Amino acid sequence: MCDICVMNSVKERMLSRRSFFKGAAMTGVAAVAGTATAPPALAAGHGTVEDLTHTLSAEFPTYFGEPGFNAEQVFNFAESGFNLFNLTINEHTGTHIDAPLHFSADGTAVDEIEISNLVAPLCVIDIAAKAAENADYQVTPDDLQAWIDAHGDIPAHACVAMHSGWGAKTASDAYRGFDGEKQHYPGFHIEATQMLLETGAGSMAVDTLSLDHGPSADFATHYAWLPSGRFGIENIANLDRVPPSGATLIIGAPKHKGGSGGPARIFAMV
Repeated sequence: MCDICVMNSVKERMLSRRSFFKGAAMTGVAAVAGTATAPPALAAGHGTVEDLTHTLSAEFPTYFGEPGFNAEQVFNFAESGFNLFNLTINEHTGTHIDAPLHFSADGTAVDEIEISNLVAPLCVIDIAAKAAENADYQVTPDDLQAWIDAHGDIPAHACVAMHSGWGAKTASDAYRGFDGEKQHYPGFHIEATQMLLETGAGSMAVDTLSLDHGPSADFATHYAWLPSGRFGIENIANLDRVPPSGATLIIGAPKHKGGSGGPARIFAMV
């Protein structure tokens, strides 16, 4: 069948079903973006679902300061009866995963991450007050120990997330904190990373551009954490909406072959 025939066929089917989808949309909207009532299947253990993902756009800050995302519309509904975009994406843009391969010669690629590790207990280490006073603050072993003293041992396969409050800065230059020479934002100290390596944690997350704090020149946390077979999450959002413990993180990892990471849709069941 010719291309134009296929396009016309698709257009006719879409137009004929327009009224159906309009009706479905009216009855299917259950909640506003960000927080939603948990599906019945989850109601026994969780009451809400929180979106921990920033919207991906060309304006979202990146580590290197260059736009990491572009969407080119190649078909539009008015002319073709459907919309279609070509996307150009840097793997490490927006809310995304750092696979072990990102900082190792032959580590696990993003498509090879075990699916069981993409559903994880969420442990939130709140350093927001300290980061407000010092943009270069790093999560320390004392911060981790304070969480453990309050909530118990870090669960197996857990994602340990740093909440620095930086997620509210994405629309300003303060998110990257570049002073002309170095960037400035919080991250995990290598000693805290080494402490986590002694636990059963499977991933770590930050609400900043990097697992290492902004001024880092050696990426010590990246080089310690990722080659161990664990993965990282950067630019996670809305950690202020979830409790320090008890939530379950769902990590919608990309699955492109041999990838060193990629944008992810991440949410928490609370």
